[in-house]
Amino acid sequence: MEIGLVGLGKMGGNMRTRLRDAGHTVVGYDRNPDVSDAASLQEMVGKLGGDGRPRVVWVMVPAGDPTRETVKELAGLLGEGDLVVDGGNSKWTDDKINADLLAQKRVGFVDCGVSGGVWGLKNGYALMCGGSDEDVAKVQPAFDALKPEGESGFVHVGRQPGAGHYAKMVHNGIEYAIMQAYAEGWELLEKVELVEDVPATFNSWREGTVIRSWLLDLLTDAITRDPHLDAIRGWAEDSGEGRWTVQEAIDNAVPMPAISAALFARFVSRQDDSPAMKAIAAMRNEFGGHAIRSE
Repeated sequence: MEIGLVGLGKMGGNMRTRLRDAGHTVVGYDRNPDVSDAASLQEMVGKLGGDGRPRVVWVMVPAGDPTRETVKELAGLLGEGDLVVDGGNSKWTDDKINADLLAQKRVGFVDCGVSGGVWGLKNGYALMCGGSDEDVAKVQPAFDALKPEGESGFVHVGRQPGAGHYAKMVHNGIEYAIMQAYAEGWELLEKVELVEDVPATFNSWREGTVIRSWLLDLLTDAITRDPHLDAIRGWAEDSGEGRWTVQEAIDNAVPMPAISAALFARFVSRQDDSPAMKAIAAMRNEFGGHAIRSE
């Protein structure tokens, strides 16, 4: 198939390569002229659909205003029967807004949560999409090229806009909790002298245990290269999906203690000296005379 791809960063650039390797024609646009195939969105769209087929444009830019503005511009460039795919990490509530905007021009919309990171070029991407059967069919050849080999890796989550990004949001919330569990286990093993080779211990878990996973593989590789992670500061950002997942759990009265704790642990990582812990130390000193440490 022929497809336009907006955003050629770490993931978008690799997706372009994987699509081309599968035999598809990709016209990419990025604000960085060194990687772009077109000088503007308008030029990119102009290179699509020469044979009368619907034009399909896949957007891989940061969530929020960059995606919204890109969709607005595409709404003015595309026409009836064309399709926009939002493959970024947009909040699922944005998808209906974007779908309604494009529908005014009779342009279709598919939201697609994409997981795979920088390894997707080699291993393929897990794809979770939302949209009508007709719109999903228009981009199915691209989904087939991007997904991993085998039966898994692609799912048409639902027909309403936002279904794909909602599934990806929950996926990322689960990811938070799994990473937190591995990290806490590593810290404890590092703390005690009884276990002499922590990297080898993690490596032994990669086969035959119930906690084996790709995240475990990645952590094992990292601590094998740098056993005490001396080169890394203990600071972890959150890109939004964890917050959205916890908020959805609150709104739907779904207990989510593990994912919530993992999210809050990331907030703790950004504090050089916890204000809350200062208050706790002060209270312990007041009621029990427990020792406190001065600045």
